[in-house]
Amino acid sequence: MQEIGFVGLGNMGMPMARNLAAAGYKLSVFNRSREKAERLAAETGVTVVSRPSDLGKPGGVVISMLADDAALEQVVKGPEGLSEGPAGIVHVSMSTVSPEISRRIGEIHTGRGDRYVSAPVFGRPEAAASRKLWICQSGDPSAAGQIRPILETLGQGIFDFGADPGAANIVKLAANFVIGAAIESMAEALALVEKNGIDRVRVMEMLSSTLFDCPIYKNYGSRIAAQKYDEVGFALPLGLKDIQLVQAASVAARVPMPFAAIVRDRLLATLAKGRGQLDWTAFALGVSDDAGLTH
Repeated sequence: MQEIGFVGLGNMGMPMARNLAAAGYKLSVFNRSREKAERLAAETGVTVVSRPSDLGKPGGVVISMLADDAALEQVVKGPEGLSEGPAGIVHVSMSTVSPEISRRIGEIHTGRGDRYVSAPVFGRPEAAASRKLWICQSGDPSAAGQIRPILETLGQGIFDFGADPGAANIVKLAANFVIGAAIESMAEALALVEKNGIDRVRVMEMLSSTLFDCPIYKNYGSRIAAQKYDEVGFALPLGLKDIQLVQAASVAARVPMPFAAIVRDRLLATLAKGRGQLDWTAFALGVSDDAGLTH
């Protein structure tokens, strides 16, 4: 079975790495907090390395699942990063990052004789654990065949958006914007029904089983209706990071996106109120605040 290097064992990376190990891949892992890597090694027998440069092997695959642009750049360009390891690797970045950083990292890899693919995912940690992620990819076409069985181990569907390594990142940001806008609209609608004495949970159950019968309205909608925000699948500060990336991409493309500003301001206000430890859906509390429904 093919060997894989894996860097980033956060809420998403940990279940993804577990699934690869369970599928029989020989995994070498790196994480800034070595404790997490050691715990995974005790559970699955993966090999823990001390620096990202130890993950790559000529012709081999390295997967990264990191928080932001800075973390990705550090893992590739920083001291003891992938660029200081063996050349000829396939680097698959599954993080939600800007298209600009993907293109820059792609150029670095191409200059070394590597291949680079962006493959951000759609789904929360529970979807990662159950191999139900949706994956969009773009980048070096020659790597697609090699990485496809790996991606199929992690998700339920793969969508290719061409050779531009930034394209998949644009798709991911566009989707996260749609989710953010849906959270805002659900929060506003549920505040309206609640102010009229109607059970918000029952209303959301009706909407998500009829007109809006899809995962975002079912999963996110149930959280918003019940106002259960303390089970963190996607941290609120990361939601703000993503919406800011959406705004940067919209400015670069000269595409006005006024709803993105509304979502950003909700996220900022939620952080300002000391709610940063909650799931990103908690910005829906701002709607309840404005309606006089929170205490």
